[in-house]
Amino acid sequence: MAEDFPPYLDGLNESQLAAVVNTEGPVMIVAGAGSGKTRVLTYRIAHIIRRGADPFSILALTFTNKAAREMRDRIQKLVGTEAKSIWMGTFHSVFARMLRQEADKIGYPKDFTIYDTDDSKNLIKTILKEWNLDDKTYKPAAVLGRISMAKNSLIPAEKYIQAVELTAEDERANRSRFGELFVEYQKRLLKAGAMDFDDILVNTELLLRKHADVANKWQHRFKYVMVDEYQDTNMVQYYITRRLAAVHQNICVVGDDAQSIYSFRGATIQNILNFERDYPEVKVFRLEQNYRSTQTIVKAAGSVIKRNKEQLEKNVWTSNEAGEKIKVVRTVTDNEEGRWVAQHIFEEKTRNRLPNKAFAILYRTNAQSRSFEEALRKLGIDYKIYGGLSFYQRKEIKDLLAYLRLVINPNDEEAFKRIINYPARKIGNTTIDRLVILASENGTTLFHIACEARRYPVLGASGVALENFGLMMRSFQAMLKTHNAYDLALHISKQTGLMRLLFEDKTTEGVSRYENVVELLNGMKEFVEDDTSENEKGLAEFLQEVALYTDDRKDNDPNRDTVTLMTIHGSKGLEFPYVYVVGMEENLFPSQMALNSRQELEEERRLFYVAVTRAERRLMLTFASSRFRFGQLLPGEPSRFIDEIDRQFLDMEMTGQQRPAAMQQREERSNLFDSLQRKQGNAPVPPSRPAPPPIADPNFVEGDVSGLAAGMRVQHQRFGYGEVSSMEGEGENRKANIVFDNFGEKKLILRFAKLRIVEG
Repeated sequence: MAEDFPPYLDGLNESQLAAVVNTEGPVMIVAGAGSGKTRVLTYRIAHIIRRGADPFSILALTFTNKAAREMRDRIQKLVGTEAKSIWMGTFHSVFARMLRQEADKIGYPKDFTIYDTDDSKNLIKTILKEWNLDDKTYKPAAVLGRISMAKNSLIPAEKYIQAVELTAEDERANRSRFGELFVEYQKRLLKAGAMDFDDILVNTELLLRKHADVANKWQHRFKYVMVDEYQDTNMVQYYITRRLAAVHQNICVVGDDAQSIYSFRGATIQNILNFERDYPEVKVFRLEQNYRSTQTIVKAAGSVIKRNKEQLEKNVWTSNEAGEKIKVVRTVTDNEEGRWVAQHIFEEKTRNRLPNKAFAILYRTNAQSRSFEEALRKLGIDYKIYGGLSFYQRKEIKDLLAYLRLVINPNDEEAFKRIINYPARKIGNTTIDRLVILASENGTTLFHIACEARRYPVLGASGVALENFGLMMRSFQAMLKTHNAYDLALHISKQTGLMRLLFEDKTTEGVSRYENVVELLNGMKEFVEDDTSENEKGLAEFLQEVALYTDDRKDNDPNRDTVTLMTIHGSKGLEFPYVYVVGMEENLFPSQMALNSRQELEEERRLFYVAVTRAERRLMLTFASSRFRFGQLLPGEPSRFIDEIDRQFLDMEMTGQQRPAAMQQREERSNLFDSLQRKQGNAPVPPSRPAPPPIADPNFVEGDVSGLAAGMRVQHQRFGYGEVSSMEGEGENRKANIVFDNFGEKKLILRFAKLRIVEG
């Protein structure tokens, strides 16, 4: 087939070639994971130009500037500098360029300003202040998010205030003036000659719909319209592209419905699923050969995604080697999960002489990164968080840590300045500047001045708030000797109002920040309950450990060889030789918030499909049979997505010695672990003793273990029952080696261990 076409197309397979050379009429290219989608789109544009089309008549829309640059560079290598003339870029960049020529027709100047997110939030804050509205009820980020939702659903402000259902939602949320706020926000934008990001698309759609002459001009300008990642388009993008292609009908969309994972941003999978209905004469080309992954990974991914009902027909395959089975690893706790992954990376690096960049750890939520960061650091493995900050660098984490630092050290001026007005106490920057001057003049600290603030008239009305702050902090300091790190931090997070403030923010970012603080507290709980550590369990000791995690990691060095840590959403479009998909538990992945409908569950399954297909050579799935949540060690259940993989592709491994109760119940239902492979050398599990679930026993009472000796039977608050195999050390350093029924052998320091001697 390739013989009839120019030599530059020789490297394409049959399906890719067909997609490239069929340039006329509506075309849908269904591109499976790793099938060379970008290459096909690149060659298709180059082929159109080589056949004589004017590059100015080609519109190519992408979702990232990086994708646009990459395609333009590739096209330029094929056709030369003509590639510079293609209308190629992101939806926002291309349509902002169009609006510069037409904006006056909808009441904007042609040199309109584009407001970024911060500009938009500041405008909302200004209106809230002028209207005397509470910014805790009308959180600027939440307000902007709801405005964005309305715009991308093509609901302008004037229609919003007339929509009974929407205004009723606002009433229930105690934000009855939201509609008015939306209207005022749009008035201020227009008055300032400005558009926000959403307006660029909304106004383009409005322009094409309301002004036939403008629509006609651009419809004839663009003879070819191409859209990358079509499964990620929203309603506005759908209407714009459909209208622009209305004259020539040469519209080509490229995408994979199995990788539609951005509904929370407004993307609708129906755009790609209904494309054949929208264009009955469409030619459909399926890129089904995967060039990225092993046969095992490709077939495993296919066995999962086939369960979705809403999807386009395709059969992804590969001629690559079979490859190793997918390793599924169960660990006892989430912290052990972090240690297992880090150790496995260390061993694979050493054994196969691999760089750090060969490895990626993918998780469902940002809060999960903590245990993996800590484990990697302890093994000296460099890593980088992509698409976000390292756990201990996140604002909400640094805020709570600042409170903890100030409790330990009242002289810590940086910690003081960070939290003196967070949450807000009506202590502004002017007051803080006066505190600094007073502290300098009196040769003392900011905290000392705050505790005696009413002695200094220059502090004015803020004096009471400052002294109340000082009184609160001193009450925390008084608890240092009587409370462990976790109990004190939990008390501080509640008493300061920090947890309440985060909990009340229901935006996507707000929920993430709240989850991060909860995860910090979970880590502190694990810290104080770690019987294998000889460290004290106080706040100072915990902060000392944290300090080791927050050194300068030279994040700005682009040449660093690092393990990649990122959310699965952030990993789309990337690939790695070794991939670890972690936290594979029900209510975590799939998310508990995505189990209300089949559509939500199917998107979670597509997200899992994306995670699996990032792996080139090896894929590891890990989960914990118990996970700290809100200070409690709760049992976990393996994700249903593990069950959905054909068993022939799995290699099961358990790091504990006996399956937890949750897994045993799931095994009875699915027989998933029939062929479980146990590590050699594990001590046998006594069949006559039933294993308790791996959670702390609330009725447990510690006992006197001063007479503990080898051969005695004991109970531990968290690990359950076991037998002492040997003793070592003396006095405060006395340790017991205990073989637990449920968790194997542990070495515990008796002065920290929560144990009691039992009969038998």
